[in-house]
Amino acid sequence: MFYADYHTHSSFSSDSSTPIEENIITAINIGLKEIAVTDHIDFDYPDPEFPFLFDYEKYACEISRLKEKYNGQIVIRTGVEIGIQPHVYGLIEELACRNYYDFIIGSTHCVDKFDLCTDEFFKGKSKHEAYAGYFKDVLNNVKNTDFFNVYGHIDFINRYGGFKDRTMDYGEFSFITDEILKTLIEKGKGIEINTSGFRYGLGHCHPQAELVKRYRELGGEIITVGSDAHVPKDIAADFDKAYHVLRKCGFKYITIFENRKPSFIKI
Repeated sequence: MFYADYHTHSSFSSDSSTPIEENIITAINIGLKEIAVTDHIDFDYPDPEFPFLFDYEKYACEISRLKEKYNGQIVIRTGVEIGIQPHVYGLIEELACRNYYDFIIGSTHCVDKFDLCTDEFFKGKSKHEAYAGYFKDVLNNVKNTDFFNVYGHIDFINRYGGFKDRTMDYGEFSFITDEILKTLIEKGKGIEINTSGFRYGLGHCHPQAELVKRYRELGGEIITVGSDAHVPKDIAADFDKAYHVLRKCGFKYITIFENRKPSFIKI
């Protein structure tokens, strides 16, 4: 039995057309106890076709309506996934302080103002240079912001870049990934296991087991599980694999949040 999906998207995200309610009904039907609605906010996103901004009041009102409608069937958490770029730190912190959220994911979707989904960031770079540049940006974001509860899909850079070999050798990047994980732990922040890597054909979750294990070895305890679903059929997808990774890496609990405060559920 899987307890909660803590990374889901709906039509409030520019890249989804799914009503929140459809995700919730699916979550109830498969037996989840909680679901976090974590739609995208990405200030100054470089692709104008995907502004990744939405009206918080409408968002909160819809989540409130659904909480009342499905009370007793599932716990619905008000969340958000915020894309972090250094030149919008101020806007992000203001948003996080102004609005109520149970749970906030911080993610790096853009580096040097380039959308990682396109080729621009990768031009003229070897795979090592691109991946190291991405992790350097993540480290700076982790050090310089405090608004988030967990950092999203930390190693998802290997989805992109068009490299024939998309594998990642953590030994190449441990000099910086260890610093990222240590900083997160020192600041009381967590990571997520994001199962979307399986849907992208990578054969693993984000982050891969090596990084999850290292996080635990360093003393990390806060970890959520999320599908990154943009359509209902992906709610809790591949959670059996994620839970296997958790147990293999020494975790006995997953983390849930209310009013930005973590609690732990035995797996």
